[in-house]
Amino acid sequence: MRAVSEDPLAPRYRSGRDVRLAVGTVRFEFNDEDFSRRVVAAAARLGLVDGAAVGDDERADLAAIAIDGRARAPHSDLARHLGQIDHLLVHDGRDLTHWLRRLVFRGAWIDQLVTEGNLEPVFVQGRGFAYRSPATGAPTADDAGAPDWSAHAYRRTAA
Repeated sequence: MRAVSEDPLAPRYRSGRDVRLAVGTVRFEFNDEDFSRRVVAAAARLGLVDGAAVGDDERADLAAIAIDGRARAPHSDLARHLGQIDHLLVHDGRDLTHWLRRLVFRGAWIDQLVTEGNLEPVFVQGRGFAYRSPATGAPTADDAGAPDWSAHAYRRTAA
């Protein structure tokens, strides 16, 4: 993983060049594995999947949704499930694609700041990792605004 900061006002994260996305003036470039791992983690954070139980086809569909806003040729029942309930997956006027990208980008941004020494991870029992400024000790803002869509979670049916 390589983090590049050419302009302090426009940090840029790069782990590869397979997936390129931008938010405003901030560009993110991911390798396929990094991006799909982050998208699955984002979907798990939103309560839509059990991250440990996501297969390759489901992972590919989640990545397509995060990149294109939909899985044009769904490979999994997960994509079909999300397509049937996408009208329910809106929070604060923002859809699933927005929330997946937001969480993926936030994770990459935090990783970049940790790599540059501008944040340090701190393990909090029962919660996981939190982050704080090494200079001031001030914690970062949590992304508590993310929706909980666990009521709409995908559950794989037995074959």
